[in-house]
Amino acid sequence: MNDFFRFDTDEERRALFIRARKVALSAIQQYDIEWDNIRFIQLSDTITYKIETSTDYHYLLRIHSDRLSKEEIRSELLLLQALNTWNDLSVPEGIASRDGIYVLDIETEIGYRSPYVTMMRWVEGEKATGEFTDSHAYHMGVLISRLHEATKDFNPPSDFVRPVWGVENFKRELAKLERYHERFLSEEAWKLYQDAAEKVVSQLTTMRPSEHNYGLIHADLHTGNMVFNDNQPSPIDFGRCGYGYYLYDMAGTMLELWPKHRWMLIQGYESIGKLEADYTRDLECFFVMILIENYCHHASDPRETASLIEEQKYAQAYIREYLNGNRFLFEVIEPVNMD
Repeated sequence: MNDFFRFDTDEERRALFIRARKVALSAIQQYDIEWDNIRFIQLSDTITYKIETSTDYHYLLRIHSDRLSKEEIRSELLLLQALNTWNDLSVPEGIASRDGIYVLDIETEIGYRSPYVTMMRWVEGEKATGEFTDSHAYHMGVLISRLHEATKDFNPPSDFVRPVWGVENFKRELAKLERYHERFLSEEAWKLYQDAAEKVVSQLTTMRPSEHNYGLIHADLHTGNMVFNDNQPSPIDFGRCGYGYYLYDMAGTMLELWPKHRWMLIQGYESIGKLEADYTRDLECFFVMILIENYCHHASDPRETASLIEEQKYAQAYIREYLNGNRFLFEVIEPVNMD
């Protein structure tokens, strides 16, 4: 039986999109939705479509890869339902089919595994364009802090199951990068990545989780997973939510910010919840961890190779600072010469 998400070649990718649209159209029929248009959004760990209606309410249809079990997907929806009861938080929320089912199992072509499908309420807002402002950065920090405070209040049931984002997952991701690193890294650069990964693992093993620094996190809070209304951000795409350090979420956002705005984000975060006095060292560890994980994720796609090569002058500059034990999070780091 073939994976539904099989797309190693361009031909397989085209076939996947054909399968996915058929699955999406089949799934829509199981909801009480008067829809006007279905618009493809992206292919990642899920295939997503915006379901547009003639009303003010739209929906997000997700076709899931087999990375997560049905129980893990149900648990995500349960968490989102709880977060939507928290003041000042607006997050996607799953909706049930007309039969009361939240995670559908939709049949597809013979020879392929049937994928799980979920329907979510669409969170209105605009993706940030251009450079972020001080206000953007500050309010992103406020949002992340509110999100963490809300998850602390969530009491998961006994059958709640979500991934853990720590040492073991990081090692699995590195194994993937090892297979594909030659596409965009020299052997010298690959050794740099290996040394950085070893240091990250060493630091992670010395960290001690507590109720103040560890819990349920979004785990994919890059700025593309936030939408804004009047500078106020809302988080979307909780597909990776799971257990991890709160600093991991913050580092995921900071990766895309200038040093000044990283500091503004910290100020926003601490307007709600305080960080430990020595947070910078661990935050920089998670910064490098997520930087490496991003390349693990994208390295297998040959269409990404050119951009991965272009980014190395910045990525390797940060990695070198980290390996040298220099504080870099709030400093402008000059790109390395790749000639």
